[in-house]
Amino acid sequence: MHVSRLRSAAIWLSLALAPLAVLAHGISDADRQRMLDGGYAQYVGLGASHMLTGYDHLLFLFGVVFFLASFKDVVKFVTVFTLGHSITLVLATLFQITWNYYLIDAIIAVSVMYKAFDNNGGFQKHFQMASPNLLWMVFGFGLLHGFGLSTRLQQLPLGDDAAQMLGRILSFNVGVELGQIAALSVMVALLAVWRGRDSFRRFSHIANMALFYAGVYLLFTQLHGYQHDTAPDSFRFPAAEHRHAHEDMAVDDTRDTSRDGL
Repeated sequence: MHVSRLRSAAIWLSLALAPLAVLAHGISDADRQRMLDGGYAQYVGLGASHMLTGYDHLLFLFGVVFFLASFKDVVKFVTVFTLGHSITLVLATLFQITWNYYLIDAIIAVSVMYKAFDNNGGFQKHFQMASPNLLWMVFGFGLLHGFGLSTRLQQLPLGDDAAQMLGRILSFNVGVELGQIAALSVMVALLAVWRGRDSFRRFSHIANMALFYAGVYLLFTQLHGYQHDTAPDSFRFPAAEHRHAHEDMAVDDTRDTSRDGL
């Protein structure tokens, strides 16, 4: 009964946070125009804002630092993650290596689930084995997260000149790091305060269960987006109406629906 209550609470908590998660990652028309009108500073600003609204990245980082009690460990793991995502962000963008961003983000959601599972001792409980080397796993997931960032950056006008393109990529990456430092500073400070309280021991398990279910939600959201992207006609009613339902939930029920064939 106790486990069931914890699981239910974790699901509700993750669903409460879920609307924030789906706001992550978009490159709007306004962002594209700002990039055309501005210089490198615009790319720095966009990189920072992109990380601060990249809730899948932030959820993964939250899981990474959750049990790290020393500043030295935080720096070590964050540096490894930064190295990983910087490599793929720069190289994939420079050489225009891309993939369907819904699938990349779906795998990033799995990284969130993985870290929550690991934090709750899942490998020991369910597989009777030690957790895989965390540094290597964080580095590997960092490569993946950087690839996800690259798919978004490649939607922007980067120019044809190699030097200018590299400058814009590096500027965006600097912004990502600044946003990451800002977000981590808040996370680490709050976790440091929380660890000194009895509630941390009582609720650390449920917090990571909520993290896991948030990852599950993100996974299915991205897979649903992938289905929209690759097979829009596979839905049981017109894809345009289905897409409209996602984009405009605040529909006026009094509108004339005769033109929709209803």
